[in-house]
Amino acid sequence: MSTFDSTKASLPDLIREITEGKLQLPDFQRGWVWDDDHIRSLLVSIARSFPVGAVMLLETGGDVRFQVRPVENVTLANSKTEPERLILDGQQRLTSLTQTLALDKPVNTTDAKKKAIKRYYYIDIELALQDDRLDESIIAVDEDRMIKSDFGRKIDLDLSTPENECKAFYFPCNQILNSDAWEESLQEHNPDRFGDYMKFRRQVLNAYRNYQVPVIELKKATSKEAVCLVFEKVNTGGVPLSVFELVTASFAADNFNLRDDWYGSDLRKVEGRVKRVHQEAILSTVEPTDFLQAISLLKTYEKRSTDLLEGKRGKLATAVSAKRATVLTLDLDDYKEWADKVEQGFIQAAKFMRRERFFSSDELPYRTQLVPIAAVMVLLGNRWMEPKIFEKLSKWFWCGVFGELYGGAVETRIANDLEELMIWIGLGEADPTEEQKTDLPRTIIDASFQPSRLDTLRTRNSAAYKGLNVLVLRQGAKDFFWKGTVDELEKDGIALDIHHIFPRDWCEKAGYPPSVYNAVVNKTPISFKVNRMIGAKAPSQYLNQIQNHEQVGLSDDGMDEILAGHFIDPATMRADDFDAFYKARRRALLKLVEGVMDKAAETEDDDLETSET
Repeated sequence: MSTFDSTKASLPDLIREITEGKLQLPDFQRGWVWDDDHIRSLLVSIARSFPVGAVMLLETGGDVRFQVRPVENVTLANSKTEPERLILDGQQRLTSLTQTLALDKPVNTTDAKKKAIKRYYYIDIELALQDDRLDESIIAVDEDRMIKSDFGRKIDLDLSTPENECKAFYFPCNQILNSDAWEESLQEHNPDRFGDYMKFRRQVLNAYRNYQVPVIELKKATSKEAVCLVFEKVNTGGVPLSVFELVTASFAADNFNLRDDWYGSDLRKVEGRVKRVHQEAILSTVEPTDFLQAISLLKTYEKRSTDLLEGKRGKLATAVSAKRATVLTLDLDDYKEWADKVEQGFIQAAKFMRRERFFSSDELPYRTQLVPIAAVMVLLGNRWMEPKIFEKLSKWFWCGVFGELYGGAVETRIANDLEELMIWIGLGEADPTEEQKTDLPRTIIDASFQPSRLDTLRTRNSAAYKGLNVLVLRQGAKDFFWKGTVDELEKDGIALDIHHIFPRDWCEKAGYPPSVYNAVVNKTPISFKVNRMIGAKAPSQYLNQIQNHEQVGLSDDGMDEILAGHFIDPATMRADDFDAFYKARRRALLKLVEGVMDKAAETEDDDLETSET
């Protein structure tokens, strides 16, 4: 059975349905934005009977329920009027035509500079009767219905009364669909022009009255995800709607304000979940869509578990999913069942990240990886802190980071990881096979780290770059000057940042290219004070300067110990041997990565040329 019909509807009928409230907008539709030029161009196209595109409507009364609102500037006689159809595509055109042709109030629009203006539209009948000047005949006037010059001191055209309109022979566009009253006024105030008016009526007004608009109507049996997908496909010129906006519109039909629940409302004195979640610095970038994805994972995971207990297998069993289409099927009961648990799941995820030594969102390799972590925390409760379980979660996490597997579209990976992690931990499917119990999650299987990646990690936005920096710090690396660990220095308000070990200027003079000296191998977290002391000096010079500073007083052994904490070979630094330093530190960092991934990196030739030949 077809889920849509293609037909035509008369423009007057569509506008009448809009003003009566039979045709309204789903509340997720963004506001009307057409400017004055667009409106006049549309009016000209209809007057010439040119095609202006199809509109797409959705029949109401099915399972798809959205909060609705009238077309902009339309005041319904009964505010509780239920629409028969909703406008999915064609909002800008239908709103423009309704405001211009059917409302006895000015059109709320904007000028070319996007400044808000109020306009009435008129047709200069004499110009309209000249075929080659129809484009010029449609004009817009201020809400006082006058055109003025000389900084408003001179009135060039006064259309403020029906009498003035008739004498000036300008027809008001909001009378196009029903001109009876205006015609009576014309016969009274300018009867000599009635013959010309009738010609105008036949040539121009009837073009509007007889205009047929192509209509695609989606039937009420159409699914919510299909409606939302269709809406986005046809609204290519706008900003794509987020899952959160669409679910918000859906829940609003059940009188639940999802936006207030997430963001809070001063008016309703409601504290939003986002405030509680974002109190954790590592969670400060969590988005409402992440939250809904976690709920979708848990809902489908629970349903799959039930299906498996009932003996359903293969395609008969519900699939765990965080995909957009699945999130859009969430109903209000699903949200209420899981929202509090997921909120706590994210809080527990922050605790897990602190155990891994991540403290702020700037350090976070992948925000998307928080979604499966939060879902796992809901299922595990406090058991995630048990040593064996934590060890498995840690291995999975670091494989995702250094395998760089959580960038881009990750909905499928998120779902697979939740299901496979729970089985691997031993708390998953109702009846896992012995093979499933020993199977590693595919993120661990898929993860591989090539040693050459250390040579190409140059920007701090990279997940692996961030992960490596945190690994160095969590091993207890101390600042060259302050001699404190990152935890100690942060408590004292001294921040560390990533800087070059062999200074850039020194490397350039020695002939090393940026592709080499900017690699993460030649960078480490140190304080701003140390970085200033380093300047462009050779390592042997700045190490000696720091050690002998009156506030430091470090022996060679003491400084060597600090360097070793950064996985730096002291001998190569004191010899200013960049090639030997680079090889040694590269090898040390690689072992660090292999340790947290609990798997060997891909093998390669250990020889490395660092200088240009």
